[in-house]
Order: sequence, then C-alpha cells, then structure tokens
Amino acid sequence: MAGTEEAVEAALGKLDLDAKTRLLAGQDMWSLPELPEIGLTSLVMSDGPIGVRGVRWTADDPSVALPSPTALAATWDPELARRAGTLLAQEARRKGVHVLLAPTVNLHRSPLGGRHFEAYSEDPYLTGRIGTGYVTGVQEGGVGTTVKHFVANDAETDRFTVNNLVGERALRELYLAPFEAIVENAHPWGIMTAYNTVNGTTMTEHHHLVNEVLRAEWGFDGYNVSDWMAARDTVGALRGGLDVAMPGPQTVYGEALARAVRDGRLEESEVDEAVRRVLRLAARVGALADAEPAVGEPPAPVDGEALAREIARRSFVLVRNERAALPLKPGTVALIGAAARDARVLGGGSATVFPARIVSPLDGLTAALPEGTLTYALGADPTTELAVADKGFTLRAVCRDADGNVIGTGSAPNGQIQWMGSDLPEGVTHDALHTVELTGTFTPRASGPHSFGIKGTGAFTLTVAGTTYFDGAQLPADDSDPFEAFFGAPVPHAQVELTAGTPVEVSLTYVFALPEDIPFKVVAFALAHQEPQRDEDELIAEAVEAARAADTAVVVVATTDRVESEGFDRGDLTLPGRQDDLVRAVAAANPNTVVVVNSGSPVELPWREDVAAVLLTWFPGQEGGAALADVLTGAHEPGGRLPTTWGSLTDAPVTRVVPEDGELPYTEGLYIGYRAWEKEGRTPSYPFGHGLGYTEWTYESVDITGTGVTVRLRNTGERAGHEVVQVYLAPTGPGTDRPARWLAGFAGVEAGPGESAEVTVELPRRAFEVWDEAAHRWVFVKGSYEIQVGRSIADRRITATVNV
Repeated sequence: MAGTEEAVEAALGKLDLDAKTRLLAGQDMWSLPELPEIGLTSLVMSDGPIGVRGVRWTADDPSVALPSPTALAATWDPELARRAGTLLAQEARRKGVHVLLAPTVNLHRSPLGGRHFEAYSEDPYLTGRIGTGYVTGVQEGGVGTTVKHFVANDAETDRFTVNNLVGERALRELYLAPFEAIVENAHPWGIMTAYNTVNGTTMTEHHHLVNEVLRAEWGFDGYNVSDWMAARDTVGALRGGLDVAMPGPQTVYGEALARAVRDGRLEESEVDEAVRRVLRLAARVGALADAEPAVGEPPAPVDGEALAREIARRSFVLVRNERAALPLKPGTVALIGAAARDARVLGGGSATVFPARIVSPLDGLTAALPEGTLTYALGADPTTELAVADKGFTLRAVCRDADGNVIGTGSAPNGQIQWMGSDLPEGVTHDALHTVELTGTFTPRASGPHSFGIKGTGAFTLTVAGTTYFDGAQLPADDSDPFEAFFGAPVPHAQVELTAGTPVEVSLTYVFALPEDIPFKVVAFALAHQEPQRDEDELIAEAVEAARAADTAVVVVATTDRVESEGFDRGDLTLPGRQDDLVRAVAAANPNTVVVVNSGSPVELPWREDVAAVLLTWFPGQEGGAALADVLTGAHEPGGRLPTTWGSLTDAPVTRVVPEDGELPYTEGLYIGYRAWEKEGRTPSYPFGHGLGYTEWTYESVDITGTGVTVRLRNTGERAGHEVVQVYLAPTGPGTDRPARWLAGFAGVEAGPGESAEVTVELPRRAFEVWDEAAHRWVFVKGSYEIQVGRSIADRRITATVNV
C-alpha cells in the first residue's frame, strides 16, 4: 500500500484529459464516476446532518434520525457531537456512502432564517467547537465530511441569486470563523461552496475566499464540491477553486471542461490540481486501490437508538421552572396538543431521513407513567393546511410506460415521491417512464370531511374511493425556483366524507415530464391530506376540561414543515394555528401547566409568564418522546443551554432576510445574536446560554493562570447534576469597536449533591484578536479584560480581571 500522495500522483499520471474532467462532474445525483483503469470506485455522497439517507428517498432502508443540529449545539458538548459523528459514519458505511454532506455551520444571523434548525448557533465560537467535534467523529469513522455552506449562506430567500454584502471584519470574525476553526482543529476532507454571491462574486467562483483564504491561508487540503446546481461557469468555477460540480450528468464540468482546455481557455495543469484533491479524498475514504485509507479499523459499533435518546435529553433546554413544576410530581397528567400525538422530529428539505421508528411524546409518556394516570386531548393542530399524506396511508408507487404497461413498482413511506437522478424503482428508466401512480388505501382516524390535494407541478389525476376529483395540470406557484416541487405548498382538490376505521382506496397519478433546461432528472410530487377540521373552540374546550381534571397539564406545541424548512425563510416567529390560544386556555384552567416547545429555532412564547414550566426540545429526532419522558419524570436532567437568543420579532435587532434589487447588505456588521441584543439594550425572552437543571450551583472562585481560567463551583442542590460553565470576555478599556462581551470558552462539569467540582477553560488567542481591515490581518488587542464566568450571557456569577 502506498502513501496517500504517492498513490494520488501515480493515479493522476494514468489519466487522460477526458477521464480527469469526467471525474470532476457528478455522474448522477449523488456520485462520481468510477475509473477502473486506476482502481477508483465510484465516490458516493449523501445528505445529511442528522442521519444518512443514502442515495434513495425511501424508507426501505431506514436511517437513524438524531436530533437536529440546533439540538446538538444546545448540548454545548463537542464530545457528544463527536459521538454523533461516529454513529453517522457507521450509518454511512452501512449504506455504502463515502462522504456526508454535512455539517452546516452557517450562523443564525436573523431568527427568520428558515433553515436554522440545520445550523448550530448564532455564535461562531460555539459553532466551531460543535462542528469540530462532529467532523472529527465522522472522519474517525473513515467517512468524509463537507463543511457547508461556504460562506454567508445565512437565509433561504433568493438563495440562488442573492448577493450578500459583508464587511471584511464581520466576514472574518463571524461568518468565516467556524469554517476556520474546523479546518484548523478537525482537518475536514471536504467543503461545500454555497449558492449565494458574496461581495459580487458567486461562491462557486470565489478565488479569493476559496484559494487564497481557505486553502493558502488556512491550509485546507480537501476537495471543494458545489452545492447542488450552484456551479454556473466552467472557467470561472475551476479558476475559483471548485473541484466537483454536482449533480450530474449535465454540469459545467465533464465534456465542457475538457473542451475549455482544448480551446486554450484553461490549462490542463489547472484541471490536475482539482483531480488531485478528488483522488486524495478517494484515498482517504478507501475508494482508491493501492492507497492506504485514513482509517484502517472502524470504531466500535454505536447503539443508534440509545445515542439518539441521550443527545435529545442532553439538548432539551428548560427555560422556566416555577415552583419546581418539573420533574413531574406523582399524580395525573393531561397531555395536550396534536404535536404530542404526531411528532415532528426533523426539519423539512434535504435533511429528511426515514427512521425505522418514531417515539412521539404520547408514546414516550404512555410508556413511562403509571397506567391510568395519563389522559390525552388533541387541543389545537399546528398543521393549518394540507400536509404530505402519512398516518393511516398504506401506499406504493406503480410505474407505467406510454402503453400503460407496468414497468416497475416502488415503496412509498408516505405520500411523497422524490426520485432524484438514477434513484428509480428496479426496471424503470426515465426514457420508458410515462406515469407514476401512487396507490393504496387510507384508513381514517376520524369521521368527517377529509381534504386531499397535490404538491408538485405537472399533469395529475386524483381519485378517492372510486371518484375522480381532479384531472388536469397543476402549475408552479413560483417559476423561478427549481425546487418548487419539493418545497411548494400543497393545493387542495377534493373533500371526501369518510368514516373512522373504514379503509378507502386512493390514487394519485402523475404524468412524467421534465422541463428541457433542468440539469438532472427528478420525479417529485406528493399526495397531500388533511383530517376533518373540528371546531377549534370545541377542541380547546375539551383540552381545558382535561387539564382541569389533572394534577399537571403538559401541552406540546410545534412548528410544521411549512414554517421551518429548507427553501424559504419565515415571515414571523409565531406558532402556527391556534396553539397560543390553547396554551393560554389550559394555563388559565390549571396553574401547573408545562409547555413543551418543539421547533428547530426560536418562536415567540407570548404566554411564557403564565405557565409553570417551559421546555424547549428542538426537533428531537426519532427517540424524542422517550427522551421527553426521561426528562419530565426526572429520570434524567434536561442538559441543554440556549445556542441562540430567544425573543420576539419586534425586539430582535437583526431580522432582514429579503434582498432588495438582488442585494442583502449585512449592515449590522459584527452585531448579530447576543452581541446585537446587548448593543441595542434590548432584553430577550431567554438569553444566549440560558438553561435550568434540576439542581442548584454556587460559583465559588475563579483563578487565572496564563490563558487558563480555573473555576470552582459547588452543587448546592439535592440531586446530581450537570452544569455548563460559560466564560465570557469583556474588554474594560476603550479601543476598537467591539461587542460588550463575547463567548470565549466553556466546559461541562458534573457533581453530586453537596459536591464541588473544578474545571479549567483554556481561552484561545483568537478571543483577544480582531481583524484589521486596513492591514488585512489579525491583530492581538492588548489591554485589560474582565473574565466573566456564569450560567448564561445574562447570568454572570463571578469575575476576574486579566491584563494581556
């Protein structure tokens, strides 16, 4: 076996120009071509951050679904992130995947960002630490990562075209900082460049940020892959440092790249540089013969269900707990809310995976509480419109040719068909495919008028219980978005009176047709459904009665994938439907009301002072309900701390996500997240770093030796607990325009009741540096700083001064 660089050079020397350029282009949706002449197997990539879907959009091969990235960041535990990475590498190897298209380390610049559940935090230091743990874990398992989306891809509106105008200092100190930390500390094997433009140059052609900063300055030696369909120009992309253009088969690389070299517009040596980086990736993941893979023996197997449950309970943030409402006291519990029965465990979009099981809050509490102590009431439904058909549906996909002959069948885990590239049922080709019929039965949970509809664009026929309700074309709501079929709203077409428990046949037939200019083949549409809409005042009244009869009321509220998803930003931070009304009504009936908030990023909680406890559970993954029972019953402590400030939209200092004339200026500069809240003198609902446990902590002393901050604290409560010690740095003298304070370090500690604990937090040199825009370099700012140690940015318990 040869060393990596030796094997790469030997392989490169055997390739002609056409083979080289073919290697730099996706051969399909998720993979690069194999090159048998050099012993290179096809490199396979897969979404996503919480689980490994593999190359097919199906539940036939289920994936472990971990809690969302915001949940992982809420643990404030890089070692737990590393363990998550270890599990995901195990899942990737099982599915034949070499590269994970994760993690997302963009920042929560505005709370309206629709995809923030897939990113970690508003703080670059916390993001970098969690991302470093994650990348380390995945790559220790022999699987590559692509840290994304490089860079300033912090919102979804017009994401293909927006020109984000970011000052050099903000770019360095905020948006590039997590990428830099991960490159330095975890050495990722890949990076993904974003759709957007930064300061006038599209990111897939950004020579300065990719070649000069990422590679030359930071020493990144991995490969750079485009976000899907982001590469636009052959010469611009290669000169800008883009190695792989995805997806295929139609890309700006491949034949177009070979032609550019033959026409003299590019040198073959420039192509060789990109090929070297792809071959280096192949060597590292064990896909290049004669090269020693980076990992010889994979780590010991990880129990995915147990880890998903552990991360979930460690991520839950208890933001309010009056009169020690939690853990639950013995007695009766009324569980309320549609979100308690139909759990939402992950965010919408490309991060979707299909777990083998999902434990809802209702499932979890039913299993954990004594028999006869739990009642359930629907209350209010967050789903205010049709959603992809799911509960009660048993469906399969039947593919036919133009003559009506069946050419293949496929499973359908729910009403969504999303076959991308070569991901088609066995025996089916795009050339032969004429129609896809999603067919099967639906067994209603409730009697009454059920609504059915269609998500997607094209010609459809919808039949329910033998009656055809729609036969025609459904046009896109937004022609400019190539992903409209994936992320657009479902359109209702039928209302059918059905009886609970009585199955009916349903069928949605789609005529397969692709626009000529689409760069890859995709079959994407969905059958949508909504249950009979009962009078919401009646439902809330029933919930109030249940709450009044119980010792404790637990209300579960949530967002939906029409609120938080890839593809669009949020218009507000309110909970959908009448969930706020439900909480107010229940709280008025039972002073012992606990609210569980299931959202991937901040929502407004206008009733928060009227309830006994508020627990934030993010999108908690497949074991979320079991973890919730662990925490509510007190078997485990909620371990999370806020990775992002929670507050109302009217108070939020930075909210703009909509470009004007194609441009989105980051006029706030350095001041996003808690930096901005402090600068504007505004008080959020819950500050960055906040989170309560089930015990009390006293901070006793802080000692500083060099850059080490040693903190001694004592558990003064009555049970063992976990504390996240947070260290903030505040400049005391005048000088450069800097925030009032910023996170400079943190560490977790554990102690039994009455026990003390000691932890040393090392402050990085970068915490004392600023980016000098005139000199284009980092500058160490000497002077006096206050070291502020505490439980959140607002709850600082103990301080010390240091001169540097």
